[in-house]
Amino acid sequence: MPRFNYTARSRAGEKVEGAVEAPDRRAALLQIERQGQVPVSVAEAGPVSKAPSPGRRWFKLERKTARAPRMKLKETLLLTREMSDLLASGMTLGDALHTLSRRKTGKAQDQLVADLRDEIIQGTSLSEALSKRPESFPSLYVSMVRAGEASGQLAEVLERLSVHYERVQETREKVLMALIYPAIVLSVGILTLVFSMVFVVPRFTAIFQELGSTLPLPTRILIGMSDGLLKYGWLMLGGIIAAVIVVRRFVRTPPGRKMWHRLQLRLPVIRLVITANAYVHFARTLSSLLENGVQVLQALAIVEDTVGNVVIAEEIRQARERVTDGATISAPLAAGKIFPPLLIDMLAIGEQSGDMSGALKHIAKRYDDELNRAVKILTTVLEPVLMLFMAIMVGFVAVSMLLAVFEMTSGLNV
Repeated sequence: MPRFNYTARSRAGEKVEGAVEAPDRRAALLQIERQGQVPVSVAEAGPVSKAPSPGRRWFKLERKTARAPRMKLKETLLLTREMSDLLASGMTLGDALHTLSRRKTGKAQDQLVADLRDEIIQGTSLSEALSKRPESFPSLYVSMVRAGEASGQLAEVLERLSVHYERVQETREKVLMALIYPAIVLSVGILTLVFSMVFVVPRFTAIFQELGSTLPLPTRILIGMSDGLLKYGWLMLGGIIAAVIVVRRFVRTPPGRKMWHRLQLRLPVIRLVITANAYVHFARTLSSLLENGVQVLQALAIVEDTVGNVVIAEEIRQARERVTDGATISAPLAAGKIFPPLLIDMLAIGEQSGDMSGALKHIAKRYDDELNRAVKILTTVLEPVLMLFMAIMVGFVAVSMLLAVFEMTSGLNV
């Protein structure tokens, strides 16, 4: 079983170091929390060596285990809303899950809800059952449910989770909707250009060859591009697909992801959307966690996974390591260079007034408005840029053809 070295803080704020054995990092975090400590960092040290069992096979064929059912964000939101409504109506958790398990939607939710129901009936807590399914229920969800179980307000916590995920969904859709129109324009333009190169230009090329006159330079360039696309089109397509696959796999690696996210923070207009979106998630998630009684250090550890940018997440991790009193986080965040002074000042005011959750809500609203403006700027800039790009491409094809026609016509007149 893997061994995890950890650094944590006791309830008195003292630094504690140790090691635990657990099947995965999430289970190690749970063990540390059960010891009454707040984990700061957890790193795998390697599996504990075991003596080889007798009759061990060096080579064996194993069938891959079935992939665990996974719910999408919309399905998780719907399940959370329904559980909250049923619990608020007076149902017990087991009865609520049993009622939901009888609904057959044909999706991953059916099997997952049935499994949750069975574990709850056997005496497992909801937070523990959810923690076994991180692909559907992230650490934010599990931590808030655990806090709701401890306070006896599970229905209220599920209602807050529903509101939180509704806002997350709205933010995500807002960004996606802003990119749909430019993507459609660019796709149609590229398809039009390919169609012209493959079907239109070769017909004119045959006519020009029959007439036998000298063609202008733009027309010769266009004909060369068309011939290259006809002869090596499949090779080009294969190269593009291979390049996309390689880039995607590289971006999924830690160095590639960090490089890609750092590049996003340097692009002029996209930077506004990325940072505003990250600040909204930071403030909204941290507010929800603190409002439900989650400790600051643990809440910051959860927030790292929600901002959506590795560079900003690293800044939060460094700030969490700089936190000494377990409550004040504005100064550690200000020590970095990622978070803007306005956000730091608003957070500091909330710490001074004792209402950090309220201050974080104001921060979320402030940067939600900033995100709306950034998205509007992005679409405003992208539309004319794409239109200009399309005009240049289509215009080059049209002008190249017209120049050749004019050349032929003038030669015939002579």
